[in-house]
Amino acid sequence: MTADEHRPNLLQGWFPYTTIPFIANASMYGFATAELATAVSRAKGFGFIGGGFDFAAQSRQLQELDSELTKARSLLKITALDEKLPLGVGFITFRPVGFVENVIPILLKHRVAGIWLAFPTAGADHAPIISAIRATREREGWNVRSFVQVGTVKAAKEAVEQGADILVVQGGDAGGHQWAQGASAIALVPEVNDLLSMMGKATEVSVVAAGGIVDGRGCVAALGLGADGVVMGTRFLATIECPAPLFTKKTLVSITDGASSTIKSRQHDVFQSTDFWPVEFDGRAVIGPSYEDFEKGMSDSENVAKYNKARENGNDERRIIWA
Repeated sequence: MTADEHRPNLLQGWFPYTTIPFIANASMYGFATAELATAVSRAKGFGFIGGGFDFAAQSRQLQELDSELTKARSLLKITALDEKLPLGVGFITFRPVGFVENVIPILLKHRVAGIWLAFPTAGADHAPIISAIRATREREGWNVRSFVQVGTVKAAKEAVEQGADILVVQGGDAGGHQWAQGASAIALVPEVNDLLSMMGKATEVSVVAAGGIVDGRGCVAALGLGADGVVMGTRFLATIECPAPLFTKKTLVSITDGASSTIKSRQHDVFQSTDFWPVEFDGRAVIGPSYEDFEKGMSDSENVAKYNKARENGNDERRIIWA
């Protein structure tokens, strides 16, 4: 398939209730709730709920996910349990144990339309999950599609070989967690499309772009690069339906020049004690007092103590704002 040949609109076929172009919210755990996902879906986008990363049998995160999906059904007025729920759920998969046994049954119960997998410690971690999703789809007549987030051409190749239906191609402009070593969407999306052509998968696997897309201009650019749709995260944080703190929302709509006001760094996770992330991933966040103190030479232990004290006192000044 050459660059100027038309690729079939797989997304419209799989999700006919969505608009063209396909627009989804990122599955931001803690922020992409039933309220946000259903609002996106009602607007004919594709809503995602953040499902978390703890897949143990008695996981509180999975109990909350079940409740969120029940709430989503209520908000969308879908009462029949065998009726598809026109939204998806996204997961952080660097600790994949328990996913097949404990997560897939919940997703099948609610007949979600999409399952988003992101941030494996190794590409092979997704293989058994995608295989189980496909087997359950065939056995149960469940019309569900697998989204796999990738930040490099290598990761995209692994995802395609493992059976992903949709690649979420995330560039380094993205807010939040991402590949520590990567490229912008403007370079990565065309490379991934070339990969699909070389693999003979251009008519079987769809591409959606993510990273730095906040309005119609970015959407048009992504389509021009060969994406079939877009995902936006930061943009949806500042919505009424998102439970992000008001301080976060005010910061997002007030700052300018993302190139100088945000930075990619693993230190953001250090400050808020979430530095259990694998080393191949970092995150982009607004430069705040914690990062400024880090640059001045403050030790991690002192920085963490300041962060925790501010949080205990209800002070949002040192909050990490992924953007």
